[in-house]
Amino acid sequence: MVNIKQLEPESSPQAAFGARIRQFREERGWTQDMLAPKIGYSSQHISAVETVRKPPTLRFSRKSDQAFGTTNTPDSFEREYAKMRSGALLEGFPEYVGYEGRAVEIRLYNLGLVPGLLQTPEYARAVAYGDVERGSITAEQADERVAFLAERQEALVRSRPPMVFVVMDESCLHQAVGGPEVMDAQLQRLEEVAARPNWIIQVAPFSMGVRRAFHLPVNLLTMDDRSIVAYAESQAQGYVERETSLVAPMFTTYHQMQGEALSKAASAARISQLRKGTS
Repeated sequence: MVNIKQLEPESSPQAAFGARIRQFREERGWTQDMLAPKIGYSSQHISAVETVRKPPTLRFSRKSDQAFGTTNTPDSFEREYAKMRSGALLEGFPEYVGYEGRAVEIRLYNLGLVPGLLQTPEYARAVAYGDVERGSITAEQADERVAFLAERQEALVRSRPPMVFVVMDESCLHQAVGGPEVMDAQLQRLEEVAARPNWIIQVAPFSMGVRRAFHLPVNLLTMDDRSIVAYAESQAQGYVERETSLVAPMFTTYHQMQGEALSKAASAARISQLRKGTS
């Protein structure tokens, strides 16, 4: 007879997550071997998540929701996963990420730092550990942020990837993060992604001055049903907005800013020149 490990869901959020996976699985009469092909993970991996030997990931959570029919419900595993990770993230951001992974179009505006979806692991780690040095987060939370970002980037690699439009303030290219090698690799990453057909990367040059539309980072999403979602954040918190009457003007402003920014080709050239040290 198989020795089934007893779970202690109250011991940690990860344990509670694993216990729910087992509960949902057993309620349907599924073994770990039966669940495995439904979510694209091995039975050994499922066992490890259930018994807290492996942490759940965003992808694992979404695949579980698909298998159990809990996508976009109050009981979704993605929602539970977001709550687990929220300690290292701004308020509102886990909710936004839930939409981001399903968006058909993503529009980003950033200043000062390269947008997260474009960051290399080394750049992301340098940014996160800058917050550690300031004492605003712990080293453990910094590692969680970097891991969470990698999962967000992975979620964009799918059979029908979203169109991603990025307008970066020119300051993103000049802000020294992590030293020369980290910046060189980051600029190379921008060059590579800019060449992909589903990415449009534009630089908003310093010369735009007061014509710059936004003064804080802004993320705009178009969902499969053409509904729109906005996310913006201050130093202290983030906020998700879904009310069309409020989000639609932000789309208009974004499009106006795209018209003022350098073209895709000119932006790629600006990034390449900066990387080569000829700007």
